[in-house]
Amino acid sequence: MKQRGYKAWRERRCWFVLMAVLDLLWSGASAQIRYSISEEVQDETVVGNIAKDLGLDKSALADRGYRIVTSSTEPLFQVNQNDGILYVKRRIDREEVCDRSSPCLINLKTVLENPLEIHYVAVEILDINDHSPVFPEKEKRLEISESALPGARFQLQAARDPDVGQFSIQQYKLSQNDYFRLEVKDRGEDRKVPFLVLQKQLDRETAGKHKLRLTAVDGGKPAKSGVIEIIVDVLDINDNSPVFTNELYSATLKENVPVGTVVIQVNATDLDQGANGEVIYSFGKEVDSKLMDVFSIDASTGEIKVIGQIDFEESKNYEIDIQASDKGQVPLTTDKSVTITVIDVNDNAPEIEVTSFSSSIKEDSKIGTTVALISVNDIDSGINGKVICTINEDVPFALSPSLQENMYAVITRSQLDRETVSQFDVTITAKDGGEPLFSTEKTISVVVSDVNDNSPEFSSSPYAFYITENNSPGTSVFSVKASDRDESDNALISYHIMRGAGGEHKLASFLNINSENGDILALKSFDFETVKTFQFQVVATDSGTPSLSSNVTVNVFILDQNDNAPVILYPLSSNGSAEGVEEIPRNVNAGHLVSKVRAYDADIGYNGWLLFSLQEVTDHSLFGLDRYTGQIRTLRSFTETDEAEHKLLILVKDNGNVSLSATATVIVKVVEPKEAFAASDVKSAAKDEEGNDVTFYLMITLGSVSVLFIISIIVLIAMQCSKSTDYTSKYLQETNYDGTLCHSIQYRSGDKRYMLVGPRMSIGSTIVPGSHANTLVLPDRRRASGEVRHLQVHTTSRQTALFAS
Repeated sequence: MKQRGYKAWRERRCWFVLMAVLDLLWSGASAQIRYSISEEVQDETVVGNIAKDLGLDKSALADRGYRIVTSSTEPLFQVNQNDGILYVKRRIDREEVCDRSSPCLINLKTVLENPLEIHYVAVEILDINDHSPVFPEKEKRLEISESALPGARFQLQAARDPDVGQFSIQQYKLSQNDYFRLEVKDRGEDRKVPFLVLQKQLDRETAGKHKLRLTAVDGGKPAKSGVIEIIVDVLDINDNSPVFTNELYSATLKENVPVGTVVIQVNATDLDQGANGEVIYSFGKEVDSKLMDVFSIDASTGEIKVIGQIDFEESKNYEIDIQASDKGQVPLTTDKSVTITVIDVNDNAPEIEVTSFSSSIKEDSKIGTTVALISVNDIDSGINGKVICTINEDVPFALSPSLQENMYAVITRSQLDRETVSQFDVTITAKDGGEPLFSTEKTISVVVSDVNDNSPEFSSSPYAFYITENNSPGTSVFSVKASDRDESDNALISYHIMRGAGGEHKLASFLNINSENGDILALKSFDFETVKTFQFQVVATDSGTPSLSSNVTVNVFILDQNDNAPVILYPLSSNGSAEGVEEIPRNVNAGHLVSKVRAYDADIGYNGWLLFSLQEVTDHSLFGLDRYTGQIRTLRSFTETDEAEHKLLILVKDNGNVSLSATATVIVKVVEPKEAFAASDVKSAAKDEEGNDVTFYLMITLGSVSVLFIISIIVLIAMQCSKSTDYTSKYLQETNYDGTLCHSIQYRSGDKRYMLVGPRMSIGSTIVPGSHANTLVLPDRRRASGEVRHLQVHTTSRQTALFAS
């Protein structure tokens, strides 16, 4: 080895000398030489003398910094700066450095400085046979069926040798046997692949296993080799099908069993050996995919398990095709049918279906009218599917079974009244007979539709309204209101006034009513002194078919206003002026009644309450006037110096908010006693005759007024009693008011009490609420003391006064 290296070194040395001469001639700054060395040589083995081969000055190498330029931290070579010899620095493994590359070259770059020179050195690493062929495995098993034909080829794993060239694998050898021979295929790049070729058909019954040895040999001297054991297992031919142990497989299963429940296990055997005798189970090819969502079969054990929902109502039984197969190369199969019967359990609630439904029913429908048709169903079987149907008892409906099973009619069992209940929620309950019991409820809403069975009803009956006289024509004075318990058009109300003959209806002709809202308008202005009260009928009619109506009595009371001035009754001259002459003796004493002024006011209450006062008098110390009675009396006795004639101007006024008045003149003549007596006789006779006539007319008037007043009070009491309103009256005479006809009335409206005082109160007088200008409002003490207020009538001849009981 060393001799061969030395010889090569000598050859390269001569070549480098030639190259050095060429470099000098070319005056270049660089040069390249090539060496070769075997792998695995010892450290510090000489590769070559670079300085000598390049013709370098050895004495200047160290000064010029001669060195190898490399990026490796552990370079394979080093150069001696003293003599320029290249050495191996560490052990070199060609397979590690170059793998399978050929040739294996390592390029080195050497540098000299001052001046700079670069020389390239190539070192070829020569291979040696330092590796044996190696197989990936020590043992290889092959399975070959006994049915394999001669000439069948089976590729074997190739061995590997890292060496190259003649030191790589050169041949394979197979141990002696009767069934197999070896073929090697060369694929280049030192790759040879062995194949095992069957020469004779195998027989598992004769020999079930064959052991062979394969040897790989390289080209070294001496040669190196590697061995692998090959075991051939002869596979049996699949000539037997699986056989089920039972002729018939059947099972029962309750519905809703949990997932994972084992239904049944099937079993089959195969007389073959190995894979040919191993049996696997599966569903048949024609099994429905839905069935495979419910059941599964264990391929190894043959257990059929539940993997989905078992529902009796979907399927009462299942028939499953099972297939048993062996694991042969060409599997043999056997089919068997498994029958599974499902047992029902009560797992379904009854279902209620409304097949026909009338959402509304008339309130006048007859008992037994059908509202809805329902059907009930339970998909369970037997007692689990037997359904009992009921209805809630708090509704006027019942269930009537039909001829068809599980069909019912919802009918009315009592009369309906929309005004009492307008809608019913009917709950129908269906229960099955299973265990546990299931029930279902369904609620239907039945609307009771309206029929026109209710007449309009007025908010008050009778009505009492009060209108102040002299009202503005064409304005609303009061309103009536009626309601109807029906709905829609049946509750749409229109109003009209009942017209007819008679005085009351004549007055009603001066009224008009708004047909939509019941507002009543006065078409004329009323006069208390003409009419004090009247009544009429208002009819309210709905818009139903047929329409219904009702009427109400409206009592109208006219309230007085101060629209009448006092009228002087005495003194009254022949030409109609309020002027009179009175003669009195001179010898009368103080307090002598000279005369009495009589007056009348058609208004009532404060409006008719008259007061008297002296506006003008010749001597204030001689005459006095009573402000309430109108009596003129002397205040003292006459003297000789008093004048013989005195003029008194009397002012009579009422007590209205805006007072109205009248005046009367009384001339008093003072005469001597004899003349006074003569005049007195003549006047007495005239007065007696006049007084008798006046008294007669007053008696007739008083009697007529009293009768009419009593009748009106009786009617008023009868009307108010129907409203439970306290109207009482009493007729009284008061002697303090001599000769004046007047009256007073107490009445009640709500929680207030009123009193009217005035002359000649006729039947039909009325008061409008809110118009109490001429009316006293009395506090209601009836609840506390239980008093009964009375209507009082006072009759006097000269004036009208207001009293409170």
